[in-house]
Amino acid sequence: MGLENLGGWHLVVIILVGLFVFGPDRLPKAISDGMRMLRTVRQMARNATGDLGRELGTDLQLEDLHPKTFLRKHLLSEADEAALRKPLQDLYDDVRETAQGAHRDAQAAVTTAGTVAREAPGPAAPPAARPSWDDVT
Repeated sequence: MGLENLGGWHLVVIILVGLFVFGPDRLPKAISDGMRMLRTVRQMARNATGDLGRELGTDLQLEDLHPKTFLRKHLLSEADEAALRKPLQDLYDDVRETAQGAHRDAQAAVTTAGTVAREAPGPAAPPAARPSWDDVT
């Protein structure tokens, strides 16, 4: 989680809001307090994941605390996970085969159309227009 979603204008707005709220005298102190609090929270999260990992007896990452990831990684065996994924994987394989077949058919149709177009004679020249009485007058 970083600042990659913030653009230049966002940072300018945040700085201006900070200046208006805290004032130019107290803004550096507020920023340092905020950074100190962020470091403290990160350290607490690292300690909590370390303690939980020791209690569970596994190597636990912060991402593993998401319920779906936790269940998948720690409670389901590989066979259970494969059994859950099998119907969707079969469906995915069928759709992929159908799409590849349609792609091959489209390529064959384009190739055939190109061959027929090269072999067919060009369109005949239109007959010359005959002059009529209206053209003369």
